[in-house]
Amino acid sequence: MASDVRYRSAVSKSKDPSGLLISVIRTLSTSDDVHDREAEKQRLEEAYDRCDHELDDKIVQHYTELTTAIRTYNSITERIAASRSRIRQVRENLLSCKTLLQCKRHELRKLWVEGVEHKHVLALLDEIEDIRQVPQRLDRAMGSKHYLRATDMLVSAVEALDGHLRQVEGLSELRLELHAKKMTLHIMLIDELHRHLYIRSTGHAAHHAPPSHLPGSLGKETGTPHQHTDVTSPPAPRKAPDSASSHGKEVGVEMVTENPEERDPEEDSARFMAVLVAALAKLGKIPDAIKAIKERFERELQAIVRRSTTQVADSAYQRGESAAPRDAQPGLLLELMELLFDKFRCVADAHSVVLAHLKQAVGPGGAGRAGDVKLYDMADVWAKIQAVLQMLLTDYLDVKNTRAAGAEPSAQLPYPSSGGDFSSFFVKKKQQRQRPSLFKFESSSHAISMSTYLREQRQALYIKSGALQGGADDNLIEGGGVQFVCKPGARNITVIFHPLMRFIKETEQAMGYGPGKQCTLREFLTQYVKNIFLNQVHLEINKEIEAVTKVADPLKMLANADTMKALAVQRPLLQGAVVVEKSVQDLMNLVHDLSAYSDQFLHMICIKLQEYRAMCHAAYRNIVAVHSEDRLVISASWAKDDDITRLLKSLPNWTNLAQAKQPRARGQQGDTNEEEYTRAINAKESDVLTGNLGEQLIPEQAILRDPGDLKALANLHESLEWLASRLNGFLADIPAAPVQDTMSPAGSESSPDKDLLSVPEQILNTLWGLTREFQDMADRCLLVLHLEVRVHCFYYLIPLAKQGNYAIVANVESMDYDPLVVRLNKDICAVEEMMNASLQLHKFQYIFEGLGHLISSILINGAQHFKRISESGIKKMCRNIFVLQQNLTNITMSREADLDFARQYYEMMYTTPDELLSVLVDQGVRYSELDYINALALLQRSQAGVGDQTVQNGRMQRLKEIIREQNAIKQAAKDKKITTV
Repeated sequence: MASDVRYRSAVSKSKDPSGLLISVIRTLSTSDDVHDREAEKQRLEEAYDRCDHELDDKIVQHYTELTTAIRTYNSITERIAASRSRIRQVRENLLSCKTLLQCKRHELRKLWVEGVEHKHVLALLDEIEDIRQVPQRLDRAMGSKHYLRATDMLVSAVEALDGHLRQVEGLSELRLELHAKKMTLHIMLIDELHRHLYIRSTGHAAHHAPPSHLPGSLGKETGTPHQHTDVTSPPAPRKAPDSASSHGKEVGVEMVTENPEERDPEEDSARFMAVLVAALAKLGKIPDAIKAIKERFERELQAIVRRSTTQVADSAYQRGESAAPRDAQPGLLLELMELLFDKFRCVADAHSVVLAHLKQAVGPGGAGRAGDVKLYDMADVWAKIQAVLQMLLTDYLDVKNTRAAGAEPSAQLPYPSSGGDFSSFFVKKKQQRQRPSLFKFESSSHAISMSTYLREQRQALYIKSGALQGGADDNLIEGGGVQFVCKPGARNITVIFHPLMRFIKETEQAMGYGPGKQCTLREFLTQYVKNIFLNQVHLEINKEIEAVTKVADPLKMLANADTMKALAVQRPLLQGAVVVEKSVQDLMNLVHDLSAYSDQFLHMICIKLQEYRAMCHAAYRNIVAVHSEDRLVISASWAKDDDITRLLKSLPNWTNLAQAKQPRARGQQGDTNEEEYTRAINAKESDVLTGNLGEQLIPEQAILRDPGDLKALANLHESLEWLASRLNGFLADIPAAPVQDTMSPAGSESSPDKDLLSVPEQILNTLWGLTREFQDMADRCLLVLHLEVRVHCFYYLIPLAKQGNYAIVANVESMDYDPLVVRLNKDICAVEEMMNASLQLHKFQYIFEGLGHLISSILINGAQHFKRISESGIKKMCRNIFVLQQNLTNITMSREADLDFARQYYEMMYTTPDELLSVLVDQGVRYSELDYINALALLQRSQAGVGDQTVQNGRMQRLKEIIREQNAIKQAAKDKKITTV
């Protein structure tokens, strides 16, 4: 059993028959029991029998296949035997050949060497044939701008000709030709590199739209550096060169490849410049390329300036604008500067791409490394851009002429050329002869291009305007002269300042400058504004203001009619005020245009306003001062008094005046309440004036006799009020904010980086204070006029009562108007004529409103000064009042009922003293108690038989009692009315 188990396990572990046999043998050899061995033997025999039976069955079943297999085996065995026989024969033949070859060894080696030589000659002939085709293939590659393939082809051909083909005499001319091409190829490559750096890279900038204030678009700038293409041709799509940082990593020269099937290798400008650098590296001309780039920096940038100038001029002409320097607006300069900024940015981006490839070419392992090569950097590029812009600004800002102290704008050269000979300006110019054109090709579609046509038109325009003296416009484009899009002048800085400052910030950021460092362009601009522009503005403003203020009588210089119409004013203004306002407006525009220097311009405004204020004060005092004494005329001294001024300004007529309202229409009668209110207002003013001037004679030097002085005051008032209103408008647009301390290391007072206007509160407060002073001075002038007319009334009417003779007898003495009344009427008419032409209507009414009440008060109050008065004198006084009333009515176009009140006062004196008391009882109280006392006293002095002093005192006492009774009755009626309401 154990042996069966071992046998089965052996069979299960291995299917290999040899393994089974070894297992059986091992079992039989290890078994000691004969019975086991016999049993094992029996089993083996039975297994062999079963195998024989199974084999016989299989043979019977597969007899046909077995027969076929036996036959096939026999055929294979026969073929193997035949092959062995043939191989044995071949071996024998080879041994025989070897034996024979040993006999001819040297002859065979000679033939082999000759065969190798013939093969080498054939290879050289093929190489020579290829090299002969190099010039044609090189021209084709250069024509299609596959410069890297052309360079590889040329370098390999030259190396072959200088190497193993050196001894080929037939290739000497080809060798010289390819050497010459190699010597000039790098020049072409450098030119192509510059074309992409300065022309192709700026092509897309040429299609940008002009500033918003200018319609149309600019032309296209392509071609060689000395060509200007048609501005009307449609722009070809081009990709702007990417900066080195946009590539993610610097592209090495060995990584640059060309696609021979590519139609336009220049489509990707950045990749094309990389190909050019790689080609220069293969030629070993990287140092020459770097030297050429450095040498041509400024020239190429100036060429961009010239092309851009022509481009802007053509665009302006195409839009219908005049591009002649005498007529063009400074807006074209702004368009030019913005175009240049855009192009210079593109140039800087292109240089960053080229620098990335140059660094790779001259770096460790670079193909173009030739010793120590010193590269330029982006700081050099931006420095040259700043230098070219500085030269351009020097021309357009006319620095050469404005630098001279006190140089007048009219004395400047009209269009200076940089580096020109000044003697040319003194040479007699040959007159241009206008030749009539025989033919015009303006409508031709194929004779000339649009660009040439525009250039010829612009050239004719320049010659016609006298801007050019015989120079063609093409010479300007080629660099033969200087072309300007606008007239050079210092004021051009106002148009380009903010865009220029933004570009300066961008430049400093690109150059990596910190907060305390400034680029050269910023320093130039700062020095120009502070040392030249501010001085010139100061000189110009001083010249304009001094021309109208430094004269004998500045208050007599009035603005002309055209100026008044342009300013939309109805009354004359002083030319000085107009010039000062224009100067302030100019400076305020400069505050906004050059906000970085707003403090300086505002300080300049303060100085000019203070100077004009002092001039106005001096002119005002020269009018109102009493020259023989150190004092003012009465009206001016009262206007200077704060209490009187406050009282006059508290009255409603001043409030209406301040609000620019008409008190009431001329000739319109108000109701009783309005008349009483107006009379109360006028009475208040009249009481103040009468209380101060009603008791004394006014000397002649205490009034303004010359109507021209009153007109000058009226003009001064209107001018100062207008100037104050204009200043209010200017200052309303300026926000008050403290300026932060942003002083640069160079010592500038304010940082030019300020884009938002920020004004120190101290300067703003000073300006507001000056504005209020001008308004106060204007108010004082109006008050002086208002008071002066009233002082004139006192000056003429007080002597009428104190010195006049009104105790006249009819038919004996003259009953004509009093000469003082006639002179007063003449003065009032003269004042009315002056004021009507110099003051606005509501101010004119302010001066004459209430004048009738004042005259009435003076005349009624003057009754106490009459010594005696007769009936003829009363008639004469009533005639005086009537003529005054008629004159005032013609001026104010109202009834002037207050003078009726005065006339009725004197008509009341036709009665006797006793009748006067009866009239007072019957008619009631209409005048003040003092007026009735003066009237009664005058009647008692003038009439005979009025009784002694006791009787007169009794009448006075009775008069006072009647007045008290009448006032009590009137007050009771008022109280009753109020209670009823």
